[in-house]
Amino acid sequence: MELVALVLAALLAVACVAFVAKPFLAEPEAADDRLAGLTPDEARRLALVEQRDRALAALKELEFDHRTGKIADPDYQALVGPLRQEAGEALKALEPLAAPAPEPERIDAHA
Repeated sequence: MELVALVLAALLAVACVAFVAKPFLAEPEAADDRLAGLTPDEARRLALVEQRDRALAALKELEFDHRTGKIADPDYQALVGPLRQEAGEALKALEPLAAPAPEPERIDAHA
């Protein structure tokens, strides 16, 4: 009798673990995969954001390499200008594409 109870308890424990783990083991489904259906404006904004991020990352790495002595001053001067220009152009192009900020809610002081 004790053996049957022990087997049942073990089966119940395995079933509970499987039930709790099932959501974590299942492949997630995307509710909305918008990358496949980007509008031309969204695709342009995404490309500009990627361009900006690449330029800023390259500037950060160049600055680090210059400060640690891996890149000499003349090489740094030759490389930093075009990277700054690329990042600036991407930032300027992103400005008109940015969503307008919501207007702040006005509070009537006489109410």
